Amino acid sequence: MKRIMSRSMIVLIVTLAFVAGLCLLAFRVVTENEEWAQKPFNSHISDSNGLAQAGDILDRNGTVLAHTDSDGDRIYHDDEATRKALLHVVGDNSYNISTAVQSMYRSELSGYSFALGLGLPDSLKSKNDITLTVDADACKAAYEAFNGKKGACVVYNYKTGEVLCRVSTPTYDPQNPPEITEDNIEKYDGVYLDNVMSSSYTPGSIFKIITAAAAIDNIPDIYEQTFECTGAYDIDGLKITCESAHGNIDFETAFSHSCNVAFAIMAVEVGEEKMTETATAMGFNQDFEVSGTTLAKSVYSLENALGDNQLAWSGIGQFEDLANPMHMAMMCGAIANDGVPVIPYVLNSDTSFLQDIGVTSASEGERMLSEKTAKKVQDLMRATADYYYNVRGITMGGLNFCAKTGTAEVGDHKEPNAWFIGYTEDEKHPYAFAVVVEEGGYGISAATPVAQAAIAALTNK
Repeated sequence: MKRIMSRSMIVLIVTLAFVAGLCLLAFRVVTENEEWAQKPFNSHISDSNGLAQAGDILDRNGTVLAHTDSDGDRIYHDDEATRKALLHVVGDNSYNISTAVQSMYRSELSGYSFALGLGLPDSLKSKNDITLTVDADACKAAYEAFNGKKGACVVYNYKTGEVLCRVSTPTYDPQNPPEITEDNIEKYDGVYLDNVMSSSYTPGSIFKIITAAAAIDNIPDIYEQTFECTGAYDIDGLKITCESAHGNIDFETAFSHSCNVAFAIMAVEVGEEKMTETATAMGFNQDFEVSGTTLAKSVYSLENALGDNQLAWSGIGQFEDLANPMHMAMMCGAIANDGVPVIPYVLNSDTSFLQDIGVTSASEGERMLSEKTAKKVQDLMRATADYYYNVRGITMGGLNFCAKTGTAEVGDHKEPNAWFIGYTEDEKHPYAFAVVVEEGGYGISAATPVAQAAIAALTNK
């Protein structure tokens, strides 16, 4: 009797496990069928011919960026520079660029159906066109302004969330993709990576925005303090160096002149706990999702810091600090919005499937700064533009703007990464932007022309 009971119990357990597995499979078939359909082994969708059934991809102005011709070939924009500028947004006939629309939404573009797959005849199939928020002309202008350098540029409307320009370099022509071999692999190193979305860089002096916010919140007399900069300052027996000997300067002048010594002293005075707290509130060490893609994290961590000297370097955007370009644009948008960021998005379509998955509309993120602190940081960034950038003839499409440059040391005898981030102050053109140029040198000479080109193209519409 005991043996029968044991066998019955085993049969019952196996039966329950089978039913549970069947239910799990059914659930995954219903919820993940589109993801499975896009896998590379489903060659009828994932190879180049799979896009023969795909709808059009258009920019915000109705310019066709990708379409399928009568022979079933996927055709991209007729201008080579525009094709290259938008490669990482639109994609090509492969899965190599995972963040591109044609990689992420291929089954939707192709009219894939859970019930019928791609089995319907073309005359009955519902092909989905996708309209993007990006402006093709602005993307082309930014791409050309990189002048062959590697990096990333993003411009977005900080009121609506629409991403207007998103360019990653290096790139290639999706109409004539290269055959990457051992002989040319260096030339195309990183070409499949969308640097706007999936890369993080040492921020350099753009991080002084975070240190300034921390100082405003945690040092009561910060506006009364002065700092003596002789070009170097000793902390823990090691020097903090500065580009210039600024002399005796106050907080606001230290920001506009990007004084390393002053901001190193501030970071130490604020302390590790409050520096980390402010950086985290402003989006560091957090995950953000933009149109279905999780951004590479911006990182601020003092876990490996050995003393005040490394805390000081972290306050000027060095040590182990990392910043993602899209997040930097969001942070600038939050400052412009009195502390509250609007989450960017790149898909701008009335197609119901995009609305269903929630990637076509803006939403507010968690507050990054108090309104009071945001307004004070606005003043600092505005003064920097007025006193420093404008005297050099830097303009943003004729718009008033607030900004900060960064020159980030990266070691290995490489030139510094060049940054330029900020936002425009204009009701019709509320743009937040972030540009990084790898090994570009100084932000003001290498990164500002890229932002200028993109915003000039947007404002000249």
